[in-house]
Amino acid sequence: MVTIRVQAEDFDPTVETAVLTKGRTDVGAIVTFTGLCRDEGGMLNALELEHYPGMAEQELARIAAQAQERWPVQGIVIIHRFGKIPPGERIVMVSVSAWHRSEAFCAAEFLMDFLKTQAPFWKRQNLGDGTSGGWVAGKEADEEALERWNTK
Repeated sequence: MVTIRVQAEDFDPTVETAVLTKGRTDVGAIVTFTGLCRDEGGMLNALELEHYPGMAEQELARIAAQAQERWPVQGIVIIHRFGKIPPGERIVMVSVSAWHRSEAFCAAEFLMDFLKTQAPFWKRQNLGDGTSGGWVAGKEADEEALERWNTK
């Protein structure tokens, strides 16, 4: 089971994770990551996230399929929001169910490393003083984290 959603609305991680286990007795582990918008030391009013509709979902489905090929996971949920998101609100969630924790952790980390570097989303800072802080550039550390999956 793979669930992928790109949406403006907030989501409830507890509800979304429960979907992975409903009616299942063969799930031994669930690993969930939820990313929040930070206020960057009080300077940020909101993050504005943009994406290409259709393309974003297609890319998320492609990487979810890669995770399923690499690890024996039973379910994947990927939710990514777009629009203006104020500090403290949820931006992204990745949840993976598997027989064992190792596979669930690896698959979830793989998916998040992809989301941070390759998924077609763009972030622009909206600062507290009403100005734009510009587009957020990718981080070298995120690229390095993704690179390790190319050697496995």
